[in-house]
Amino acid sequence: MMRSFPVAALRLSLVVAVCSAFLLRAKAQTSAPNAGRTPVVVELFTSEGCSSCPPADLLLQKLEAEQPAAGAEIIALEEHVDYWNHDGWVDPYSSPEWTQRQQTYVNLIKNDAYTPELVVDGQSQFVGNNPKQAKLEIEKAAHAAKTQVAITVAQSDSKGSLFHVSAGKLVGGTSGDVAEIWLAVTEDGLHSSVSRGENAGHVLQHVATLRSLQKIGVADANAAPVSFSGDPVVKFNSHWNIGKLHVTVFVQKKKSREILGAASTAIQQTTVDSKQAG
Repeated sequence: MMRSFPVAALRLSLVVAVCSAFLLRAKAQTSAPNAGRTPVVVELFTSEGCSSCPPADLLLQKLEAEQPAAGAEIIALEEHVDYWNHDGWVDPYSSPEWTQRQQTYVNLIKNDAYTPELVVDGQSQFVGNNPKQAKLEIEKAAHAAKTQVAITVAQSDSKGSLFHVSAGKLVGGTSGDVAEIWLAVTEDGLHSSVSRGENAGHVLQHVATLRSLQKIGVADANAAPVSFSGDPVVKFNSHWNIGKLHVTVFVQKKKSREILGAASTAIQQTTVDSKQAG
């Protein structure tokens, strides 16, 4: 069942711990969009407590795996809200931060939050289990001019990664708005055997589940050819599967929520043989 639920304002606080040393060195990998394809960020607001959400979860998986929208490189973010948690099942991947992020979107159209909901490039919002509309909105977003974003894994170990991030000249300007730079960590392959609530008895599979989200800076609208450059460090939670992690960086206007550009990369590690290293 799809639910509409008003959400009180929540304060977003994300503390990023800096890794002091790296024992493993990652292969340097710079993100690059597929040839002829434009990165489009597709956010799904979902919950394991909602019986209408599994079809939307499956749709996001297919969009990410099959890349069916012409001209688009789909970058998926699956964000589990927490307002279903009092109905018998507590979603282990839910967060009030993702609830607040959804509420920020729906405030633009003076609506209540509901699940499942898809948001494409921060602009179009619609029911999240509609494949026809999803493909249409994604292809529409792919035709818009985008700010070039690049992300490179510089160093990584079991505790965290160091990245180099850059954004090119802002396309279209900000028109009195502010273009913020966000870094998201997602994990593939998560699943739950739900024992209570509307999805009791079902095993739910997930893709690109949002694990952390942090603002790493603000782009300079007057700068060219680079509007932002930084070297953020992300600390890994011990419960995350590093081999299944992706890092996505996107440029998003603070007021209008429009996403101006994005890039994503997997975290790849090369184990250093301590004997050879010595």
